[in-house]
This record gives sequence, structure tokens and C-alpha cells, in this order.
Amino acid sequence: MPQIPEKIHELTVGQLAARSGAAVSALHFYESKGLISSRRTAGNQRRYHRDTLRRVAFVRAAQRVGIPLATIREALAELPEERTPTREDWARLSEAWRSELDERISQLNRLRDHLTDCIGCGCLSLDTCILSNPNDTFGQRQSGSRLLVEHRGGRKGQERG
Repeated sequence: MPQIPEKIHELTVGQLAARSGAAVSALHFYESKGLISSRRTAGNQRRYHRDTLRRVAFVRAAQRVGIPLATIREALAELPEERTPTREDWARLSEAWRSELDERISQLNRLRDHLTDCIGCGCLSLDTCILSNPNDTFGQRQSGSRLLVEHRGGRKGQERG
């Protein structure tokens, strides 16, 4: 990993990419989403403050555990003066995100457990399919692989299940 001398307080996008492990396109994307920021030189080149390395690490760690970018942006916006997240910030935010992640894990476990029932089904039993028809919401109307649905204007069409 290339080392950046301490006297350098700003990084080019290439230096930031090399140090953070994020692609240049990802850094541009993060910037477009308000997760990181840069200043422009007279030649219109991006320059990032060294603290951006920690912000990128924070974003990537949060993404790895499944936190949506909008939620990450909201968390970063709560920091005073858009400062770099600290270990304490990460602990506080990760605790707040824990219940959301626990719910996702439970949901994925339920999906995994019901997936076995689907193998070989071919979605021919929408009346009992836990994935396509949770709680048998379509069972009151019709079963099978196709359901008739009302379209605007009173026309009926077919929708694949």
C-alpha cells in the first residue's frame, strides 16, 4: 500500500483510491451521494483531505454489513462539522444499526428455511407459496401460476406469479 507523507494534507483521487482500496469510480459515486467531499484545484482536479480516508473506510465497513448508503449519509451528516468518524462514533452508530441488521438476519433465515419448500414447485402452487404468496394473500381469489388482475380502465390482463 503506498504511503503518503505526513506533510501532504490533501490527496488526489488516485492516491485516495490506492490507500482506501476503493475504485476511483466508487469514490466519485460516494462524492455524488454526499458521503465524501473534495475541493477543486485551479485545473479542476479533485483534492481530498486526508481525513477522507477514514470516512471511506467507515462507508465501506457499513456497506459490508448491509447498511444502505442513504442511512450511512444520514449518520455522517450527524457528525459535527462533517468531521471524520471516530471509534466512539462507530460504536454508537453500529449499536443503533444492530436491531435493523438483526431483523434482516431473521428475515433471511425465514426465507432460507422456506426455500426448501420451493424446490421442484415451479411456482405452480401459489396458494401455498411462502415466497410468492406470503400469508396466502392470493388464495382468497385464485390459485395457480397465473392470476387475473384488474388493470386501469376495467380491462383484465394476466400477470405471471
